[in-house]
Amino acid sequence: MAFDKKLLEVLACPVCKGKLVLSEDKTQLICRFDRLAFDIKDGIPVLIESKATALSLDEVDATR
Repeated sequence: MAFDKKLLEVLACPVCKGKLVLSEDKTQLICRFDRLAFDIKDGIPVLIESKATALSLDEVDATR
């Protein structure tokens, strides 16, 4: 099941409530402000802070 890009209009980072962007490989939602990556499992984003992956500045810059 693929992630529906229309959801990006209504989804927000659970930490800062900011905008999320879809990763190039479409497997994660990225919060650039908090430098967190949230996995997408079976088309459903897992927006739980404790399950997010911390990103380095270089990794965040690569998503631009």
